[in-house]
Amino acid sequence: MATERTLSIIKPDATRRNLTGKINAMLEDAGLRIVAQRRMQLTTAQAQAFYAVHAERPFYNDLVSFMISGPVVVQVLEGADAVAKNRNVMGATNPADAAEGTIRKAFAESIEANSVHGSDSAENAANEIAFFFAGTDIVG
Repeated sequence: MATERTLSIIKPDATRRNLTGKINAMLEDAGLRIVAQRRMQLTTAQAQAFYAVHAERPFYNDLVSFMISGPVVVQVLEGADAVAKNRNVMGATNPADAAEGTIRKAFAESIEANSVHGSDSAENAANEIAFFFAGTDIVG
């Protein structure tokens, strides 16, 4: 198993409910280390650029509006097979389909307000990490 890094975002629905610590505990309990972290308020331009891959999808404008509705916590997670491990602990996008013990099963309010984002591949993880962090921000 290769050591990887992946991006995690704790979304506005979760920060509003003060769940950052509980979510991070689940990530750390799964064997992931937080090697960079920043609480921030996304601008419209940042959210549009980050989710540009979805620009033609019908949910894009709602997604951008949601992601700028409150603070987020962006972070870099590191560990063996970090991308897959993070996606496993997050659970299915639809919380109704998420397995017990996952973040989305425990905390998501809906498909849209599903508490967390995680990179879906090593390639996307590298791009998403670089979107928010300089190399010097990451301390392993």
